[in-house]
Amino acid sequence: MNKKIRTEVVNHLFDAILTLQNREECYTFFEDVCTVNELLSLSQRFEVAYMLREHKTYLDIAERTGASTATISRVNRSLNYGNDGYDMVFERLCNKEGNEKE
Repeated sequence: MNKKIRTEVVNHLFDAILTLQNREECYTFFEDVCTVNELLSLSQRFEVAYMLREHKTYLDIAERTGASTATISRVNRSLNYGNDGYDMVFERLCNKEGNEKE
């Protein structure tokens, strides 16, 4: 992880996020912390990453999400050369969905 972001202030933010207990609390908190555009950008990047892992084409992703090819490329670079954060979360979501179906 980039050492520049490992600060006490970022730790404090992450600690706050870790206290959230459900989706409604996430909406309440993130609507206060982020602008609408910031939240939509984060969710767009997450959806782009998901679609890339599903082997969708850049064209399909751009049409469905409205993301630019530059954004898609940036997310793809994170998937391939980043810290595996997206994959960690996707795996957990997949496991959670599998447990909910049982």
